[in-house]
Amino acid sequence: MGARRLAGGLALVVLAALTLLPGVSVGSAVSAPDAPERRSAAVLAAAAPVKDSYRATKTIGRVVVDAHGVEQPVSSYDMTVTADGLTDLRGRERVEVSWTGAPPSGGRSNDPYGPKGLAQEYPVVVLQCRGLDDPKLPPRKRLSRETCWTSAVTQRSVLIASGANATWTVDHYADPADRELISGMEPFPSEECPNVEHPELGWATHITPFRAANGTVYPFCNADEIAPEAAVDSAMPPAEMAAFSDENGRGEVQFEVRSAVENESLGCSYKVACSIVVVPIVGISCAQPQHPMTEVDKGCRKYGQFPPGSSNFAGLGVDQAVSPELWWSESNWRNRFSIPIDFGLPPDACEVLDQRPPTGFYGSELMAQAALQWAPAYCLNKKRFKFQLNQMPDQTGWNLMETGGGPAAFVAAEHKRTGSDPVGYAPTAVTGFSVGYVIDRPGNAGEFTDLRLNPRLIAKLITQSYLGSDLGRGHPGIGDNPLAIMNDPEFIKLNPGLSQISQEAGANLISLANSADVIRQLTTYVASDKEAMAFINGKPDPWGMKVNPAYKRIELPRDEWPLLDEYVPETEQECRKANPAVYFNLLAAPVTTMRKIADALIDAWPYTATRCERDLSVDPESPPVFKIGRVDRQSFGARFLLGLASSGDAERYGLHEAALETSNGTYVEPSEESFAAAVRVAQQVGEKGDEYGPYVVDAGRAARAGNAYPGTMIVSTVARLQNLEQEQADDVASFIRIATTEGQRPGRGNGFLPAGYLPIRKTGVTAKLWRQAQRTADAIEAQAGPDDPDDGSPDQDDTPTTPVDPETGDPENDGSPDEDDPVNPDQAEAAPTTPTSAESSNMGRSLLPVLMIIGLLAAASSVVSRFVGSGRP
Repeated sequence: MGARRLAGGLALVVLAALTLLPGVSVGSAVSAPDAPERRSAAVLAAAAPVKDSYRATKTIGRVVVDAHGVEQPVSSYDMTVTADGLTDLRGRERVEVSWTGAPPSGGRSNDPYGPKGLAQEYPVVVLQCRGLDDPKLPPRKRLSRETCWTSAVTQRSVLIASGANATWTVDHYADPADRELISGMEPFPSEECPNVEHPELGWATHITPFRAANGTVYPFCNADEIAPEAAVDSAMPPAEMAAFSDENGRGEVQFEVRSAVENESLGCSYKVACSIVVVPIVGISCAQPQHPMTEVDKGCRKYGQFPPGSSNFAGLGVDQAVSPELWWSESNWRNRFSIPIDFGLPPDACEVLDQRPPTGFYGSELMAQAALQWAPAYCLNKKRFKFQLNQMPDQTGWNLMETGGGPAAFVAAEHKRTGSDPVGYAPTAVTGFSVGYVIDRPGNAGEFTDLRLNPRLIAKLITQSYLGSDLGRGHPGIGDNPLAIMNDPEFIKLNPGLSQISQEAGANLISLANSADVIRQLTTYVASDKEAMAFINGKPDPWGMKVNPAYKRIELPRDEWPLLDEYVPETEQECRKANPAVYFNLLAAPVTTMRKIADALIDAWPYTATRCERDLSVDPESPPVFKIGRVDRQSFGARFLLGLASSGDAERYGLHEAALETSNGTYVEPSEESFAAAVRVAQQVGEKGDEYGPYVVDAGRAARAGNAYPGTMIVSTVARLQNLEQEQADDVASFIRIATTEGQRPGRGNGFLPAGYLPIRKTGVTAKLWRQAQRTADAIEAQAGPDDPDDGSPDQDDTPTTPVDPETGDPENDGSPDEDDPVNPDQAEAAPTTPTSAESSNMGRSLLPVLMIIGLLAAASSVVSRFVGSGRP
């Protein structure tokens, strides 16, 4: 499900009443996309609204002009490009772009990203560019080669070329000025780019500058004249690529888009229109040659050294005329496909656009992607309160809710009540955790997309039972275990054909360092399997692998995972002798949020903290200084990384999600169907007689169901049923009603439910969740508690207080789509909701900063306990 996206979507809308804010256009909560005043600013800048999908076909080709001035066709292709998920994008989201009918590529690179992809022939260059490809727009809003992002000098500037390597100077379609030996910028930046002008020697230089969103022009002629985000070792790897087309001319990529948050110089945002530009490299069309032919004329007429489908692992030289080095040449640029994209509001939009104090809901990160789309539907509607998700460990959020530090919490499991006030759980979202992964097939054959895992393999990963490297071989009791999961016969049997070259990153699952309901669900899945628990309790697997003694008989399930190993390897490495550390804990290197795990998977950058080397920048005559920390990003083509992710993040960022074993050897991926199957076996738990207890998916029960995904989790909004200030109670009740009606409509726009969640509907398998949410909302609003017979809250068997249709028995005009009558978000109008106050209690909000600090200290305490507690029964 991670690589699939829900079709449809809604362009970001503009609320005219807020246009008094300087330089800002903002959207209403939910709207029809055909109202021009309700479109995003990027859409308003375009000649036509951005659509969520794209498809175009054009004939592309190459010609050469003979000695008599006659064009001679060399090649012709009818190429079709398609793309999906183009509206309301978020930074680092990946868009699926595919094509057919392109020239077959040759000399496939190990890594298509950035400058590493240049040593190929006939690839398809995919770029992100500021602006739209529309001649009706003013120049500053129109895309050009100068507004397309690249990361390196060599991708846009050819410096001091001669002979056959100056083929752009004989480009048949180029303007005369671009055929000069010194070209690209007028006037030429001689001061910024010294030593590259040598026309007197017959050497040629072409510069394609980059024009940033703030107007700054970067020549990109050396390391000092590039945009700041293009610096070597920048925070994020290149996103632009020279992608490979197979022997039939087909190809596809998951192209990562970046907003102004990630790339300020490129500057794409909901106010600045941008495009994904696809440039097929067909080859330079050559002008009439001189007589006799010069070296450059001959170089222009080269057709490639590598046959279609071949690889160029050694990075050998390629024919420039058919390489991506000259994507900017007129011969290539004229064949471009320009795909308009539309960005949603940035994560801090509500802070900027709505100065009201927020009503904070605290807890589960599983709500992150839903809250990202839901929040503007509150802050941009003055009839509603300003909703804010404050992500933190589930237990910390629960504690804040119980002690009055916040009006409500998001949790995905039953939590023990310690206060005197009763609480109610309102099911709000159905989603789950996943084991996200990035794994390359051997031989540069693309990404592996069919990973299967069982509970025992997960148990091996989390108990640090793989050795990592030779440094782990001395560990008492497990010295004969595999170095990593890719060397494990059990894993190889489930996932044949993958590389067995060990990597330290394959010895662990990137996981969370703090308490989380997700950890409980994961460990419940492991605990429900007899073979996994037998392994943890000391029984070797069929191939002789043993559990790390530090985790033998650890009690499961649990809310947080401790680091228990104490093994410090003996080594003669100077760095490690000077910096002794528990090696297996460096392999595990847990982090504080699942978003960090998602970023690690996007970048193929393990958190493994085993890098230990001498700092060569220090004077060699001085005492040695060592650099210790995170290992490098993995090389494209040899990536292998596993991480605990949320299904919402996996869908947003195009991550692959592993299929987990259920009953009878069945393997189930997260999907709406497998989420629904899990909800079918979900049960309401809690104290006897408590009608407001949570619905919980037991991972073991889901696994036994066969078709249910065991990582499914039901996130509830939890609030006190007594002693909550009425204004806050009204806000929470209103949120529950809105979130479980219009908030359950699938789509990409403000107020809609993103991919990675199963919509909660008033009919079908989720009907019990919907009814529970409405009952709980009524009880929270009433603030009378469950024990008062006259409190006004409904009994378990009573119908909700919402008006009921006398014919169907369903709530009337509740705004929730029926399961058998799905709503197209492009046609949906805002569901009627109860107006809420624009502000909540001043007293409660004045205490918020103090209570937040208390909550953060509690979270920190939770993390520290992992390193000092044994975690054993």
